[in-house]
Amino acid sequence: MSKSLKIAFFGTPEFATGVLQELHHSRHEVVVVITAPDKPAGRGRRIHESDVKQYAVQNEIPVLQPTNLKSEDFVAELKTFGADLQVIVAFRMLPKIVWSLPPMGTFNLHASLLPQYRGAAPINWAIINGESKTGVTTFFIDEKIDTGAIIQQREIPIEKDENVGSLYKKLMELGAKLSLETVDAIADGQVETISQQEHQNLQPAPKLNPTNTTLDFSLTAREVDAMVRGLYPYPVAKACLINGERTQVKIHKTKVVEKKHAMSPGSIVVEDRKIMVACATNLIEIEEIQLPNKKRMSVKDLLNGYSINAEARFDVG
Repeated sequence: MSKSLKIAFFGTPEFATGVLQELHHSRHEVVVVITAPDKPAGRGRRIHESDVKQYAVQNEIPVLQPTNLKSEDFVAELKTFGADLQVIVAFRMLPKIVWSLPPMGTFNLHASLLPQYRGAAPINWAIINGESKTGVTTFFIDEKIDTGAIIQQREIPIEKDENVGSLYKKLMELGAKLSLETVDAIADGQVETISQQEHQNLQPAPKLNPTNTTLDFSLTAREVDAMVRGLYPYPVAKACLINGERTQVKIHKTKVVEKKHAMSPGSIVVEDRKIMVACATNLIEIEEIQLPNKKRMSVKDLLNGYSINAEARFDVG
């Protein structure tokens, strides 16, 4: 008879909720959910509960929201649930006193084919870097970030015009299935781990910030387009438009225009109610843009009321 495990689940965003739902409807029991504390969000600063907490409350699963993961009170309370195994999805780094607690260990689901794309934004960087494939990995937690022994992996292709929104959904579904398969394998004693192989060509997945989300038009049009897709729908690529004054805009959607030119990168071409920007090779057509304090709009709508002068250009980043 297959063994049923008691699971403590750590997670916060929607990506983690898909995994939690899969485990909740399995033969195993999610005895407690650990998620981020509630915090004010949005213009009204209303208190926001994480997606994971909302699911747990709706399904009457106990919830813990520690501010200090090393707190003696939190660790003592976590012990009372008697979890056999801990599962982590999109949560902050756990101290050893927590991840070493359950007898069957603690594993993490990561949205990349480890050891590639260790870090906070693996889905974004896989698209930005023009990868043809990515996937999900389950691995046992150790004292470093994303370096533990691999349990299982599943691979998926990255489509030509994929963006983070579409790939996120695919990986969430794949990750939910893989997490349950991993729990089943651990429960049935059928796990054979593989150590992560270190080599020189490892791609990182650092946290996104204003610097690394700003477009650089000195790259090829294909690379600029990959960056736009790799930052959509969140946090959205930024660019500095110099049109009389410097204005930071958000670029939501672009298209590569394969056309040779002799212009300097960042030069703007406006024709047929389209805005195209010169890149190192070819042009990039901006299809959807957002000015400060405005809603996103098509370039056709923008040009109805916004004039671009002959000297206008984009900063190369």
